[in-house]
Amino acid sequence: MALTLEQKKAVVAEVSEVAAQAYSLVAAEYRGLTVDEMTELRRQAREGGVHLRVVKNTLARRALAGTEFECMVGVLTGPLLLAFSQEDPGAAARLVRDFAKEHELLVARAAALGGELLEGPAEIERLASLPTREQALAMLMGVMKAPVEKLARTLNEVPGKLVRTLAAVRDQKQEAA
Repeated sequence: MALTLEQKKAVVAEVSEVAAQAYSLVAAEYRGLTVDEMTELRRQAREGGVHLRVVKNTLARRALAGTEFECMVGVLTGPLLLAFSQEDPGAAARLVRDFAKEHELLVARAAALGGELLEGPAEIERLASLPTREQALAMLMGVMKAPVEKLARTLNEVPGKLVRTLAAVRDQKQEAA
């Protein structure tokens, strides 16, 4: 059943609103996936903070116009699903990559991050390998904590060396006596 003009306007408005708040976008071809597989993909997307939407390409082009994902307009051909990362930039790419490992019919075509088009499997894999917010904070804390730990060990070494020196002098005096 064809969409009415009002329904099309609503779809364009919804996708445009989601795109305005998203960190990244991944376009993936889903041809051949069953309804159960698509339902599982949508469930995983909800859990991962990813907004999935299957939209006609003409409506998607209109929705992405004026957003930082406008660079994707040229690759919107064929049956595509759009995955918008809502929480961290790599979430949509990770979702598509992990789901495609089990279902080879899902193929990531292109991605966009910060107004830059990322095409090819290597670029999408690089986006998928970005750390999550928690992982990035943990790495930052590790980097910030390392100099403090080294300073504490260095400062602790001075009295330790003094104690070892005094113990060696004591042992020499006891052997001499």
